[in-house]
Amino acid sequence: MATVERMWALDAPTFTMDSSLLMVGSLGDITVRVTSFLVQHAKGLVLFDTQLDPASYDEDPASVFGEGLQAVINLDSNPDQRVDRQIEALGFRTTDVTHVVISHLHFDHSGCARLFPEATFYCGLGEIRHAYWPEPAGAGFFRLEDLLPMRNFKWTELYEDHDLFGDSSLTLLHTPGHTPGELSMLVRLPDRNMIVTGDTAHLAQGFDALIPMPFSVNTELSIRSMRKLHRLAVENDAFVWVSHEPDHYDQMNSPAVFGEPA
Repeated sequence: MATVERMWALDAPTFTMDSSLLMVGSLGDITVRVTSFLVQHAKGLVLFDTQLDPASYDEDPASVFGEGLQAVINLDSNPDQRVDRQIEALGFRTTDVTHVVISHLHFDHSGCARLFPEATFYCGLGEIRHAYWPEPAGAGFFRLEDLLPMRNFKWTELYEDHDLFGDSSLTLLHTPGHTPGELSMLVRLPDRNMIVTGDTAHLAQGFDALIPMPFSVNTELSIRSMRKLHRLAVENDAFVWVSHEPDHYDQMNSPAVFGEPA
């Protein structure tokens, strides 16, 4: 079965926040990562999630997100963590990114998407409409400042799993529930298989116990999508990387490259 060439887990900013915002029943503060992944394939360079508004890496986050949101997330970042700068540090240009997969359009996953206007973008069916007109309980996670620059980009909305390159090396997984169009991704590397979750799950404990976060648009679908990832992990002998889980980031010694030839 075909594999991608490499995958980088990019250096990730952190949020320090009340864990009850990330998993029903959780208590206490937690510091989580805002992770994105770059995948190299013979047919293109794929970016999965894009982290935060570019300005937030160089300016006071409160001036970008507002004091209220910054008080909730307590963003800690540095200028070198901006995804375009990390991609360039790896020896690529931003124009080398041919595909951008947005797990969902919350501000911490889509903020730097505007920096890749020449790429083809992927999201799940219903995600764009929901982002522009969300339900009140989750409206604070979407920012028009992130959405409007992408309005005329080339978008493909997926309503089912999608083999991106037709060789089973990189499969976009339809995992709705957190948002209507939530996506995860199965990556086949030369030395391992991985599933990256976006926000299909927020914390490893929640994923293992099938406990969603309190602001998901559909709890039943969220749990169903987590069950799907459990099944795919077994079928593909894949490690499930819960994107915000700090222990997974540390466990994989991130930032890191996977699949690099010996």
